[in-house]
Amino acid sequence: MLARKHGQFAECEDSVQEALLDAALQWPDAGVPDNPRAWLTTVATRRLVDHWRSESARQARELRSAALEPPPPEVPVDQDTLTLLFLCCHPSLSSPSQLALTLRAVGGLTTAEIASAFLVPEATMGQRISRAKQGIKKAGAHFELPRPAERKARLGVVLHVLYLIFNEGYAASSGPSMHREDLTAEAIRLARLLWGLLPEEPEVGGLLALMLLTDARRAARSLPDGMLVPLAEQDRGLWDAARISEGLELLPKVLGAGPPGPYQVQAAIAAVHAEAVSAEQTDWPQILALYNVLEAIAPGPVVTLNRAVAVAMVKGPEAALQLLDGLDGGLAQASGAALPGLAQASGLAQASGLARWHRVDAVRGHLLEMSGDPVRARECFLAAAKKTGSLPERRYLLWKAAKLGQFST
Repeated sequence: MLARKHGQFAECEDSVQEALLDAALQWPDAGVPDNPRAWLTTVATRRLVDHWRSESARQARELRSAALEPPPPEVPVDQDTLTLLFLCCHPSLSSPSQLALTLRAVGGLTTAEIASAFLVPEATMGQRISRAKQGIKKAGAHFELPRPAERKARLGVVLHVLYLIFNEGYAASSGPSMHREDLTAEAIRLARLLWGLLPEEPEVGGLLALMLLTDARRAARSLPDGMLVPLAEQDRGLWDAARISEGLELLPKVLGAGPPGPYQVQAAIAAVHAEAVSAEQTDWPQILALYNVLEAIAPGPVVTLNRAVAVAMVKGPEAALQLLDGLDGGLAQASGAALPGLAQASGLAQASGLARWHRVDAVRGHLLEMSGDPVRARECFLAAAKKTGSLPERRYLLWKAAKLGQFST
């Protein structure tokens, strides 16, 4: 609301953050006000005026603000969120800056989390986000939904960002928890809003279907003690039937509506898993065929890594291990839709970044275990455990290594 009224994105964001800090300090003792949003708006506006008063060059803005202008018309919060989403994806910014700014301003991820995603120091990412804010200011961007043609041009980045936000929530890249339900819920909410705004865009519906079908498995992904449960071992009775039904119902509406996009194909893969009554009844040949399509339209080593698992289930682990040869020496550059989560956000990581990604070692360890090589498999699981920032994943990988150690001695 402040950005829509005053047009100063960076300053308004700072003022809102200061108001949130005041709320965090005052509300526990004073109680939550009857209208929290109005309270935050009032305090943030005061902070903004204080900021302008401190700079003589902004006296004109201070006078305008003090003139008791009529309040701006009420705009639905959901629309403001979508507007902010498209604003952060302004074409004046580079693709990495668009991603970083949107993850920070809309997704609510910390600068440290985004820095980890881009595999750069936190200070570097902080400077990049700051430059992105200044770039929007210099471009004279207004807080309003872009015209249809501009929306289409920015849509790829918007979808990429929502995908990354969802995946960070579904499989947190760091910390003690495997899930961040606040992020998955927000990503799904924004995807629903975007689908309502752009129902003619199949990839938007494909992304929403992918999120729903993936999130349906969340309750089965860990035991009560927090131990990770692989897909093949999950209790499918815990899968969310309502989410699966909604995703499966949505998918036929977008498939065939145009050339297949990466999100639609990934949603189709998730649908095959969702429709299988048990892991043994999974149609792996169909999944492999879909990964072949995905690799054709969104090639990259991360897609190849995922396809290797399907190859192992259809043709055996030896054939899959051959696919992994040379991955560590390749560029970890893939389209947003091909990326599994925030750990490889923006596709900018070079070979060293891919080598630092724990899932390469984890998949190789899984394939070596399947091929009957517990010694090398254990080494891969230990290497993967050292690289992951997720405590549940590290615990699971160390458990796998310990279990294999019993057979390798």
